[in-house]
Amino acid sequence: MGLILASATCDPSTEIICAPENVRELFEFRTPIFYLGPLPVTRTVFLILLAAVIVSLVLYFGLRKKSVVPGKFQVIVEAIITFVKDGIAVDIIGEHGARFAPWLLSIFLFVLMGNLYEVTPFVNFPITSRIAIPAFLALLTYVVFVVAGAKRQGIRYIVDIAWPKSVPVALRPLVGLIELVSTFALRPITLAVRLFANLVAGHLMLTLLLASGWIFMSHVGEIGARAAIGIPWFALGLGIYVFEIVVIMLQAYIFTLLSAVYVQTSLYPDH
Repeated sequence: MGLILASATCDPSTEIICAPENVRELFEFRTPIFYLGPLPVTRTVFLILLAAVIVSLVLYFGLRKKSVVPGKFQVIVEAIITFVKDGIAVDIIGEHGARFAPWLLSIFLFVLMGNLYEVTPFVNFPITSRIAIPAFLALLTYVVFVVAGAKRQGIRYIVDIAWPKSVPVALRPLVGLIELVSTFALRPITLAVRLFANLVAGHLMLTLLLASGWIFMSHVGEIGARAAIGIPWFALGLGIYVFEIVVIMLQAYIFTLLSAVYVQTSLYPDH
């Protein structure tokens, strides 16, 4: 898709890098690809639904038949579940962490799948590069940690944040205000923006570099030696492609880890 958009407006004989006139074309797909009754389904909506289906199928088939000698697929799925449950939920949240493991596992797998679209051939579009997806997931995290804190501590959850006892009395109003804004406003915003910004940057770099390299090299018969410009672009794009695979997994982990940290601070404010 990125190659098509870039090549549609690119003239390799005069340009040094190929890009669409408006980079929003790389992120916004408003044309429906089919309809579910009266509801239009765009490429973005389809990929969101597909990610949810894939995650559900992975968990279903990975855990459907627990064998004494598990197969490779079952081993991988169980390893992911153990990693999220023990390595994130229990290790970060503590004794109540297992209760939040299903939610954290769902977030981790969905974000990971949404990120992986970036390096999936013929897709090349991470759904997490649309701010609505990270924002919605961050909002879910916000609701979970606020409800968890209020349920465990009651009114003291708000009072202890607004009036921190570990701070000198003269500074408590200022520090309390900062903590209130940080906890109830900045946390969901920064959680969403961190994931969004990293995936936007990666998607943009990959598309522009690989598209430019391919377009220049494929026009060698028209532009001659100038086509060599495409070689370093494509090589750099491939290098970033490998790097983005690491970023994709890391961002899914960070989003899930921070979600667990926020729950932990709501349940155990003194830690």
